[in-house]
Amino acid sequence: MRPVPTDIRQLAAVIDATCRLQGEFTLRSGTVTDEYFDKYRFEGDPHLLQLVAEHMASLLPSDTQVLGGLELGGVPIATMVSALTGLPAIFVRKQAKTYGTCRLAEGGDFGDRMVTLIEDIITTGGAVRNAAVALRELGANVHTVVCAIDRSEPGANTLHEVNLTTLSVMTKADLNEARGLNSRHSGHDPSCPESRVSGPRQVAASG
Repeated sequence: MRPVPTDIRQLAAVIDATCRLQGEFTLRSGTVTDEYFDKYRFEGDPHLLQLVAEHMASLLPSDTQVLGGLELGGVPIATMVSALTGLPAIFVRKQAKTYGTCRLAEGGDFGDRMVTLIEDIITTGGAVRNAAVALRELGANVHTVVCAIDRSEPGANTLHEVNLTTLSVMTKADLNEARGLNSRHSGHDPSCPESRVSGPRQVAASG
């Protein structure tokens, strides 16, 4: 059994070691790179998924009534957070389906309820912005998104412009630091760097 990370620094090191792949990869932009961060490696690992979800559950605003997991990566995380907290979850599509219920968000009712969005990684926040606006138009109250990793560059996260607060378990800086630790501790268990207690990240005004 792998050691359990006890703080954000250790968790970031394990996730970085799990998700950072070496090889030749073509990015969406067409750029070819020799390194790729595959977020689904931690989302598909029940042990890591639960650890991340536990941290995310601790960040939920006290007025949260419904969890809104964003397609695709936010869905498994929202499901785990729902199981841990007992809060109901809805699953928010990028666009409403054109058949069956034709709903944008699958699950129970969320009108006039406080929905906290759940996302895996935020870079620019575009998908989160679209989901928040769409859910508000359908009657939901949305003021916060909780994500596993905020990888946005300074000024790139503009969710405050639509009155959304971003709370994250880890940031890009945490992963970059973890990458350095994993490199220096090559050949050792990456989940065991020296302990450093780190609190939640909040981006309310500037990303």
